[in-house]
Amino acid sequence: MSIYKDKKSLVIYFSRADENYAVGYVDKGNTEYIAEYVKDIIGADLFKVEPLIPYSKEYNKCIEEAKQRVGNAPIKNKINDISKYEIIYIMTPVYWGSYAPEIETAIKDLDFKDKLIRVVTTHEGSGLANVVEDIKKNCVGAHVLDNNIAIKGTDCINARKTIENWI
Repeated sequence: MSIYKDKKSLVIYFSRADENYAVGYVDKGNTEYIAEYVKDIIGADLFKVEPLIPYSKEYNKCIEEAKQRVGNAPIKNKINDISKYEIIYIMTPVYWGSYAPEIETAIKDLDFKDKLIRVVTTHEGSGLANVVEDIKKNCVGAHVLDNNIAIKGTDCINARKTIENWI
């Protein structure tokens, strides 16, 4: 049994439906499947990071919009207190070698002192990219674990067993 299963956990994730790279149009984003698997497996709480201004439904337009939001990506709601959680799962698609801009907005002012962080990326060839390193820079005081996972976007819908084994 995993040492992580019995710890109070929060999943902070960004996921986008509509047209996705290599998947086509979807009603639910790839990363959301993974977040829901973690919730189902260990009972984690979920916090979905949503942009204040929705992205275009078209993939290429969305990418151009997201580039404009790097460093300034307002979100609808913010989580202000993570003190009751021992483990924070941060999940994101890979955008230009890092996390979605909205993830930075969601995590930048949180107190990560003594928190354990596990990272999941969804991608179509980038793996974890620089996401783990960027999270380490922005989550001061946290212990970012080494056993992070990257799941190909086209595999997310069927990745429950992969997540069970990882947890």
